[in-house]
Amino acid sequence: MIISCCAILNAQQLSSNREITFPDLDNHLTLVCDFHTHSVFSDGSVWPDIRVEEAEKDKIDVLAVTEHLEYQPHISDIPHPDRNRSYQLATKYSNSDLLIVSGAEITRRMPLGHANAIFLKDANKLHSADEIAGIVPKDDMRPFEAANKQKAFVFWNHPTWRQEQYGDVVITEMHKTLFSKGYLHGVEVVNEFEYSEESLQIALDYDLTIIGNSDIHGLVDWDYEISEGGHRPVTLVFAKEKSEKAIKKALFKKQTVVWNRNTLIGREEWLLPLIDASLEVVSVEYKRDAAHVSIKNKSDVRFILKNNSSFNFFVNIDLVEIPAQDTIKLTVLTKGVLESFSLEFEVQNAIFAPRKHPVIKLEVK
Repeated sequence: MIISCCAILNAQQLSSNREITFPDLDNHLTLVCDFHTHSVFSDGSVWPDIRVEEAEKDKIDVLAVTEHLEYQPHISDIPHPDRNRSYQLATKYSNSDLLIVSGAEITRRMPLGHANAIFLKDANKLHSADEIAGIVPKDDMRPFEAANKQKAFVFWNHPTWRQEQYGDVVITEMHKTLFSKGYLHGVEVVNEFEYSEESLQIALDYDLTIIGNSDIHGLVDWDYEISEGGHRPVTLVFAKEKSEKAIKKALFKKQTVVWNRNTLIGREEWLLPLIDASLEVVSVEYKRDAAHVSIKNKSDVRFILKNNSSFNFFVNIDLVEIPAQDTIKLTVLTKGVLESFSLEFEVQNAIFAPRKHPVIKLEVK
């Protein structure tokens, strides 16, 4: 097989331009976070330094190291009685402003499943000697209680995983108890390659933080095809500053939007400001009684917008795409020069509830 020089250069350009970039909001920083990752210190395939290097290349702001506490398939080859070891190594390897937070994955048999606890002080206190030996009870609140004592942020991982019906989510009485006691604070609506509509509805019904993560075990570049323009799913956290305290506070206040496969998922109160910060009318010029409007996209999302306004477009139909980090020119049939007007769009690749898309207005002056 012959690979052209152009193909190689294109792949290199995409790989070098892999930084995940979103604009800040008026009163908050937009922090790119991955709160679910693994290394050889549980069931991953790489040393912690690789997780750190990948995150630094992707310009991730916050990386959580979340090894399984109980599931340890490599323990014979890499014995480590201290469950904080992976986090300790990751912080040692970081040479940038990447913020690494400690965490762990609480591993329980179905139907309870798995949960991540982040901002831990000591992961060892979340499991017992019996669990180390592999005797893991199905319903056991002890690790959740221990995480709560450390004031950790805890979220339900991949709720659709290993359900009897593909894509289903089963809420057990144990889950309801954890919700009512305040031991579970968020839920992954996106995990790895999967988006769960049911999990999003659970986040809304039980007032949980909307989370999305890579759950990476192998190499980010391979799993998410970075060289082809892909990206890992991330949680965008809107915090006052880049510190553990501020990020943790923002998570508990549900100030998040998930970015996955060119889709934004989050509550309207944070989704709309993010879209408003991303799209800007940079110029307008009138020719032949039509407004030629330039719209700039300052984010990594390729926005897909449906025209809801009273104006028709020339050249474009009622669906408009604005590429990531790019500017388009839209010809609006205004039938004359207007002092100002509004363009209203439904954002097709953003949702605030199952199958519900936000509507934005762009002011043209």
